[in-house]
Amino acid sequence: MQETLLRAWLHPLAGRSGAESLRSWLFRVARNLATDAHRARRARPPEVAIEALAQVAGTDRAERALEAGQIVEALETLRDEHRLAIVETYFRGRSVTEAAAVLGVPPGTVKSRCYYGLRALRRELQRRGVPL
Repeated sequence: MQETLLRAWLHPLAGRSGAESLRSWLFRVARNLATDAHRARRARPPEVAIEALAQVAGTDRAERALEAGQIVEALETLRDEHRLAIVETYFRGRSVTEAAAVLGVPPGTVKSRCYYGLRALRRELQRRGVPL
């Protein structure tokens, strides 16, 4: 709105043939300014706050890939039943009931295997120096 009024101030003779034409000229200028602003926002990447950049700076793709590889290696050290329960529930996103059906065990057994498997996985990752 301020920019529209500034343009009217800078161009005092534009649209001055009558009140109705002045009104339509102001609306046209406002619409054009809004369209230009929208196009300008789409043409350049969005601005990011310094805090958001600081959070992203610590996450490096190579570092994440290395950690993922270490997690896979640590998973391989677990007992088969613990690893399968963790993979079904956490990595495949299945509920305890769904994982129990896939593994052919009761839901309580899946919960127990996940609990003990995650404890063993945490110990193994700590031993490897992977930040948790």
